[in-house]
Amino acid sequence: MKIQLSLEQNLKRLLAQEDTDGDRQITVEDAGPKRFSVIAANGEKFEVAGTYRLSNLLQELALAREADEKEPFLEMERIFEDPVHRISRMIREFFWKGLTRTVDEDGLAKILTDEKAGQSSTLRIYIPYSDRQAFDYFQQAAKRQTVSGFEVIRLPRDITPEYARQLNSQPGLLSLGLRKEGGKLHGLPFVVPGGRFNELYGWDSYFEALGLLIDKQIDLARAMVDNFIYEIRHYGKILNANRSYYLTRSQPPFLTSMALAIFEYLPRTAENRKWLTEVFQTAIHEYQTVWISPDRLTGTGLSRYKGSGIGIPPETEAEHFDTILKPYAFRAGLDLQTYAEHYSRGKIKEPELDEYFVHDRAVRESGHDTSYRLDKCAAHLNTVDLNSLLYKYEIDIANTIKNEFKDALTMPGGKTEKSADWYSRAEKRKEIMNQLLWNSSRGMFFDYNFMEKKQSAYESATTFYSLWAGLATPQQAELLVKKNLPLFEAPGGIVAGTEASRGPISAERPQRQWDYPSGWAPHQMLVWQGLINYGYQEEARRLAYRWLYMITRNAADYNGTIPEKYDVVSRTHHVFAEYGNVGTQFDYITREGFGWMNASYQVGLTLLAEDQIANLKELIPPEWLFESARL
Repeated sequence: MKIQLSLEQNLKRLLAQEDTDGDRQITVEDAGPKRFSVIAANGEKFEVAGTYRLSNLLQELALAREADEKEPFLEMERIFEDPVHRISRMIREFFWKGLTRTVDEDGLAKILTDEKAGQSSTLRIYIPYSDRQAFDYFQQAAKRQTVSGFEVIRLPRDITPEYARQLNSQPGLLSLGLRKEGGKLHGLPFVVPGGRFNELYGWDSYFEALGLLIDKQIDLARAMVDNFIYEIRHYGKILNANRSYYLTRSQPPFLTSMALAIFEYLPRTAENRKWLTEVFQTAIHEYQTVWISPDRLTGTGLSRYKGSGIGIPPETEAEHFDTILKPYAFRAGLDLQTYAEHYSRGKIKEPELDEYFVHDRAVRESGHDTSYRLDKCAAHLNTVDLNSLLYKYEIDIANTIKNEFKDALTMPGGKTEKSADWYSRAEKRKEIMNQLLWNSSRGMFFDYNFMEKKQSAYESATTFYSLWAGLATPQQAELLVKKNLPLFEAPGGIVAGTEASRGPISAERPQRQWDYPSGWAPHQMLVWQGLINYGYQEEARRLAYRWLYMITRNAADYNGTIPEKYDVVSRTHHVFAEYGNVGTQFDYITREGFGWMNASYQVGLTLLAEDQIANLKELIPPEWLFESARL
């Protein structure tokens, strides 16, 4: 059913009556009557009631206004759409598009002039030394002034920590891949997480790709892999993200898993096999030069996170390290800002702080920034998560060489890679992980501190990475699921770590966002798949339902909000949040959600049983189920 109406008249009335807190959203926190009469152009009235449906009405009116429709035809089915269908449809039809970016002349305005650039900052794009084509392309774009006043800077051949520190006062965007279409160069598209995270992130992209594949955006997912190939070739690693201050660190490695997931959706043509060959050649190079390099391979035979760099990470809020710097500033007789500036520029030498920031950069490379699991020790840990991911790399490479390349993959330098060597590497890593990380009495994998030669006691959801990677034995899997899954299962899904491991919180020991009671989308998806790998489908569905229930309830109550972060114990997005909770601030309608949250919803729906989906669709209380009615 469609009704024609006067847009501005109804929109102004709706906001005046129902948006009582003035945030241009209609939520459960508004104090309106939650009952509104839509006036059609012919004077007829149609009633809409309840927070969820009124927020749907607001969103549909906002879409009509964006389309510059003065008297639109409103589809009442969209107002009364069940929440599951609506969330999934909005992700598919709007959110992915809202999060897609390119680093090219057409995309510069959207990606250069974001909140990280600052209002008065010079806009900069850095080009790797080895990509002359990109340097020439962006110089020409700068002359055309598509975006006024941006600088094009060519990076040196070698990026040292000292050079990277110099860029902290001149931050900018790093270029990504270009390809020629119709005789013109265009940037390879990619999905950003959303909000202030307006760049291509390392591990976010794998999870985003899982959602993109479900939504048939195969070319976009593939282009993201191609951008990672570009990064490895030109920057030496898959970057934390393509910003100048991320040049010296990577993020958790998911390239082989991402490529294989995409390859499943591709026809087995010569072109696609060539693409897979290139991806795996590049992944092997990354494995050898990044993850088992002298910086990251330890004496145990296992790897660690260790981003290089000097000083305070510049991407954090100014006050983020106040509790750390305060005693040093006091001892030096300086205020915090002055001390931080002097230390960052190398004017003050403080070995204890140098050591702290070695660990802090390792935390950030891990993607789990921040957590007391890794605080002040990250660079000394063989973590369960990283070594599970590298085991998966080794198995993926071995299986792909065996099954797709007839047991011989020739590298660009002429060396031939054999599956047996990669199976052997995987087996060796698993053997060491069982020796050092597995705790048989606890039935869990724990991080191993190779400096102290002992296991960490921190109970983390990353223990379940072993199931996702397939390295746990059936007996270990049973212990993990039967004995330890209850430690992490919360009303809203899997919690990042246990409350006991996190410890007490105070002004001197503030909350960290990757600790209890937070739950994160990547952990949920990895745990679901890990459980399925070992035959625990019922447990996976139960956890997926808890997660999707929380998202659906939250979106229904808060104007369609799909945020970055959740407290899974209280099932709310009203959380303590380092760097804020992206995805909660918008006017009228969210056009992005948050990257891996969007993906987790689409992935979760594929796991649920029909009765579970039906239950989610009926989350709106019966007293709100008013049909549109002529008055």
